[in-house]
Amino acid sequence: MCLFAAVAVLIALAVPTGVIAVVEGVGAMPLPYNLHVVDMRLPGIFKIHMLASGAALVLMPAVIAVRRHRRWHRPLGRVTALFVIAGALTSFPVAYESISVWPARVGFVAQGLVWLALLVEGVRAIRNKERARHATLMLAMAAVASGAIWVRLTTAVATAWDLPFDPIYACATWLGWLLPLALVLAFAPTSILPRRAPSRTALAT
Repeated sequence: MCLFAAVAVLIALAVPTGVIAVVEGVGAMPLPYNLHVVDMRLPGIFKIHMLASGAALVLMPAVIAVRRHRRWHRPLGRVTALFVIAGALTSFPVAYESISVWPARVGFVAQGLVWLALLVEGVRAIRNKERARHATLMLAMAAVASGAIWVRLTTAVATAWDLPFDPIYACATWLGWLLPLALVLAFAPTSILPRRAPSRTALAT
């Protein structure tokens, strides 16, 4: 319960980030220079990425909040999953066209791959009626999504304090999602690994 509450609070902090991403995606707010360049190179794909990823960040706290109410949890979860898929898949061309240093671009690709992998395993777990494992996988996916918060905050701090931007930004694109993911995996009561089927020897005994 404490883990669910902690992750819910963490992801709730992502709601403003998600809203900003959606607003930027529809063109109602000017983009930072590095994002503006990508938007010029991939206008349609970049907008889909911003809108889908932002919407996923906004919806995740709601999905967690109604996890005990299947009537709401299932449709909200499915809609959020669609946004996650769209946001993750479009992150690959966006990272490729980015003008960021290559470690940061690789970090974004890795984040997208992990995001997708956790979603796929989460869907597989719930279909196998492994509800506790499904919950852990979805919390892990939300933790990975929270990396958007730390990248935004790190960018703001590095710019405001005139710090070396490229190395700090590169670290943020990795640690921003790796550390929250590690915390979820360390304190979750259920492993994300699939249950092993009992061996024939065990069944025989």
